[in-house]
Parts: sequence; structure tokens; C-alpha cells
Amino acid sequence: MKRKTLLGIAGAMFIMWVCSAHTYAQTSDTLRVNLNEVEQTFLEKNLLLLAQHYQVNADSALITQARLWDNPVLSTDQNVYANRRFFEHGVNPDGTPRGQFLVQVEQLIQLGGKRSKNVALAGTNATITYWQFIDLMRTLKLELRNNYYTLIQALNLSRLYAEEDGHLDQLVKGMQAQLQAGNIARKDLLRLQALQLTLHQKIADNHQQIEDLEASLRTLLQTGPQSILIPSEQMNNKVVLPQLQDAMTTAIEYNPEYKIENYRLTGTTQNLAVQKAMAVPDLTISPNFDQNSNYTPNYWGLGLSIPIPVFNRNQGNIKAAQFQIRSQQAVVDNKRIALQNNVAAAYNKLFAVQKMNADNQDAFYKDYDALYDNIVQSYKQRQLSLVEFIDYHQAYLDVMSQKSNLALQLQLAKEELNFQSGADLVK
Repeated sequence: MKRKTLLGIAGAMFIMWVCSAHTYAQTSDTLRVNLNEVEQTFLEKNLLLLAQHYQVNADSALITQARLWDNPVLSTDQNVYANRRFFEHGVNPDGTPRGQFLVQVEQLIQLGGKRSKNVALAGTNATITYWQFIDLMRTLKLELRNNYYTLIQALNLSRLYAEEDGHLDQLVKGMQAQLQAGNIARKDLLRLQALQLTLHQKIADNHQQIEDLEASLRTLLQTGPQSILIPSEQMNNKVVLPQLQDAMTTAIEYNPEYKIENYRLTGTTQNLAVQKAMAVPDLTISPNFDQNSNYTPNYWGLGLSIPIPVFNRNQGNIKAAQFQIRSQQAVVDNKRIALQNNVAAAYNKLFAVQKMNADNQDAFYKDYDALYDNIVQSYKQRQLSLVEFIDYHQAYLDVMSQKSNLALQLQLAKEELNFQSGADLVK
């Protein structure tokens, strides 16, 4: 009685889940899309990409700022009150100035090429930000593609499970009739119902994975929660592998992480040049006019000032910049070795999965699928025992699930190699 109650509750829960999922699908916006359409929407709408794009523009604006000269400084000094008068100015009858005011303009002129070196450093920083944008886009695109292919696999499993559930439904109904006629034992019916209950659990788990994948894709594509994305294509079971050396060369050329570290090395070298330029003192030019100076009326003068580099020649910053170059060079060397190893590992994974997805396996899957149809018919005709049917059923689910999983693994391995290479090396 307890088993009967448990199976009845489980069956009722499954029917409620199917009905609710069907109702939700009817009230949602179902979109059938291919990978190109998904990626186009992703590039246009993803907010993280948009935010990083603005940061690229911000750092590019700093290049303009680095090119600007320092503003001149205008200063004046004049008499406010003298001889019982405010702001007395003019000329006395004898031609001498009456009152006093001084006007001076100061202009800082950077020497040692400081401005051009800072412009170069700002340009490198902007380039680093650009490659960080490329790296973010690469990372999000990997997540997008992996989710897309995983969704295809999950939907394939959903169709497989639905087909098998239909077979089991027919068999359970037939066995219930046989039980009422007294032709079979109740334990055989319960065992078949338990097999269907296990399948229902797989269906529920697969449905949860589909929901998680849909949520992730909706976030990446900035679509509403009512949208349901259905891939309009299937995964290929074969790809064209490039030469390993070509993959290595492409990665050195386009991998964003490696490019960023190289540009950081360039930035540390440029920073050393800036620090050496900072040791060169700057010149300040200050032309001035004094209406009533102690030397002569209406005095025009030119002032020049420059610090004398006696104590501070920026020695500490220069030495620190030299050590930063050595540190960053070690980072670049390590990144290069890690990149080569990652590319080789991704290549070997793809090669191994490609080998497992050989073309000659297609005939096997086709024959195995036909065999299972015969098994179902044989069991209906009572030519097989229940134990034999259960063994065939579980083996069939395992084999067909493995087929779908191998196709997924091939796509994931392909995208991993593209990710490490920094380019769509494998289509």
C-alpha cells in the first residue's frame, strides 16, 4: 500500500509539473534562435560589455588630457588706498605714474620630454583597457556559447526522456490490464512503475538545468524573464582541427591576457622614461609689468626660474621603476609558458573528444536505436522478461545520453581552444 501511494503521489506531481510547464510556455515569448543571432544580440545589449566600453572611452580621453599644456598663471598687485583715495591711478603733471600696479604671467614649461612621455604612457594604459574589454567579451562569449550548446544537449535529453516516458506509459497501462486479468504478478508492475519514477526524476533534474541555462542566457542577452530561447540548430559531431603550432601562434598574437601583460611591460618601460624625465627640472617663464617700480616707471621685465637638482633627482622613483620592469618581465615570461601549456592542453582535449566522435559511430547509434525499438515490441509481445527489458532500457538511456554528452564535450573543447587562442580558430 505504501509503494502504491508513493507512486501515485509521484505520478500526480509529474503531471502537475508538465501542466504548469505547458501553461508557462504558452504565456511566454518563445524565440527560436541560432548561435549567430544569439551572439549579435549579446554584443548589442549586454550591459557589462557596455560598461567596459565606456571605460575604454574614458581612458582614451586621458590621452587628450596628457597632451595639454599647463595653464598660465596670471597675478596682479595694485594699490587699494593711498593719499586718502581708493584705487588712485593715472599720470602726474610731470609725466610720472600716479599709483601702482603690477601684472605678472607665469608659464611652466616641462623639460626632458615629460609631456610626450606621459602621452605615450596614457596611450598604453588606454590600450590595456581596450584589451581588458576584449578579454571580458571573450569570457562572456565563452559562457554564452557553452550555455547555448549545453541547452541544446539538455533539450535533446528532454526529447529522449519524453519518448522513453511515452513507451513506459504504454507498458504500464498494458501491465495494469494484465494485472487485472490475473496474468502477471503485482511486483512486476511495481518494478516497471519504479523504473518510470526514476525516469521522472531525470526529467525533473534536466528541467531544472534547462531553467538555469535559460536564466543565464536571458541575463547575457538582457531579455525579460518571459522569454524562452530555443536553439534552432544542432551540434556538429566533427570539427576541423588546426595545426598545434598555428594555435600557439594565434594565441601569442590574440590572447587578451597575454597581450595585457605585454602592454603592462611596455607601460613599466614608459614609466621608467617618465621617472627619468622627472629628474630634469622644469622651467618657469614669468613676464611682468610694473607701473611704478623702484627701478624705473613702466617697467617691463622677464623672470626665469628653475629648480636646482641638488638633493632630489627622483632617484627612488627611478630605481622603483627599474624593479617594476624586472617584475613585469617575469610575469610576461610566466604568462607565455602558461599560455602555451593551456593551448596544448585544450588542443589535446579537442583531439581526444574528436576521436571519440568518429563518423563510424553514427551507424552504431542508428542500429542501436532500431534495436531498442525491437526490444520494446518484443517485451510487449512477452518475448522478453521484465529483467531483460529493464537492462536494455537502462543501457539505451545510457548510450543515447552518452551520444548527446559526447557532442556537447566536443563543442565545449572547441570553445576552450578558441578561448585560449583568443580567436575563433575552430569553427
